[in-house]
Amino acid sequence: MKTDTVDSGILFAMELIFEVREAEEGGYIARALGYAIFTEAETWEELRDNVREAASLHFEDESERPKLIQLHFVKDELIALEAA
Repeated sequence: MKTDTVDSGILFAMELIFEVREAEEGGYIARALGYAIFTEAETWEELRDNVREAASLHFEDESERPKLIQLHFVKDELIALEAA
């Protein structure tokens, strides 16, 4: 999570990053980088709602809750190279 400081010197979280992948059985799975926060959904819109809810439940104290959530979509693809 990216952080920033305020005038009083207190460090607070600004952005929580989720790595999103397509699930083998369809839909999406998401995990927060650096935190034990996981969720899944059938559609992108549902995933956005689930990520918000999961982050809110994980960071119960509103002062510790990130201000932004970034969804980073990752797609793995293997490409064969022809032998020279």
